[in-house]
Amino acid sequence: MCSRVLWADNGQAVVVGRTMDWVNPWPIDLWLLPRGIERDGRQGPDTLRWTARYGSVVASKDGASDGMNEAGLAAHMLWLAEAEYGARDPARPGLSVGLWLQYYLDSFATVAEAVAWTKASNFQLVTGEYDGLQVAVHLAIEDASGDSAVIEYVGGRPRIYHGRDYCVLTNSPTFDRQLAQLKRYQGFGGELPLPGTTDAADRYVRAAYYLKHLPRPADYRETVAAMLSVMRNVAQPFGTVDPARPNVSPTRWRTVCDLTNSVYYFESTTSPTIVWAKLPQLNFSEGAPVQKADLIDSPDRIGDVTLQFIPAKPFEVHSSG
Repeated sequence: MCSRVLWADNGQAVVVGRTMDWVNPWPIDLWLLPRGIERDGRQGPDTLRWTARYGSVVASKDGASDGMNEAGLAAHMLWLAEAEYGARDPARPGLSVGLWLQYYLDSFATVAEAVAWTKASNFQLVTGEYDGLQVAVHLAIEDASGDSAVIEYVGGRPRIYHGRDYCVLTNSPTFDRQLAQLKRYQGFGGELPLPGTTDAADRYVRAAYYLKHLPRPADYRETVAAMLSVMRNVAQPFGTVDPARPNVSPTRWRTVCDLTNSVYYFESTTSPTIVWAKLPQLNFSEGAPVQKADLIDSPDRIGDVTLQFIPAKPFEVHSSG
């Protein structure tokens, strides 16, 4: 399930791409979520509670799995079979894993802020079932400065990899092992040729390789096109399905976040078109309505959909635990 690539040193814009790979079709809409929304972690009386400090645009079916906020922070959830959140401790405020990404977009403007809170907080992620599978994910975040972090939970505690060099993420194995395995390949200190399977470890190497060899773009248009070229390269074809390993699944959609200009691009694998939303033109004011750009019922939208968001009933978040 998924690949994520950050390209911050191209001289044009800080851009990050991701693919969403899943065993079943994953139709989504784009949602505008304003400031001031009160939320909780969906864990009863022992839940984490907060009010959204920043507005965001997210790709959502029944919970945000990808998105960016008005301050220039982007976040992406990817499958990690090795994730372990620990037995539920009612003394700690609980947060459904389905709201993990949204909490960060609601609360932080920079990666450094998010990392500092994660280290200091006593909150606990709580998992559950989705599509018949026990949810196990890790999180990648980036900001407009090009800063980056990967957050994984192993043994119930967070492992945080914070730095501008952490530009690529896929799925299994854990991130420390992905970094170690990369050194075995040509171009990264090793002798092995570029791998070609759809396994997450191979996609990681290919994504890192093609990112490393991207030419400096001549203009902004070329920057976005170059990022899409990498994400299409690591996308998985239809027919690639292993129900026991959702990270080996067809790519359902792709996104590119432009964190310099605050533009969110979306591309479905079942549509020949790309759509985008310009966050500076959206109304994130406290008290403004939740809005939706419908892509499920209107899959043939094309181009700039910034002015096509309309008020909508908020989506129901799939809760865990």
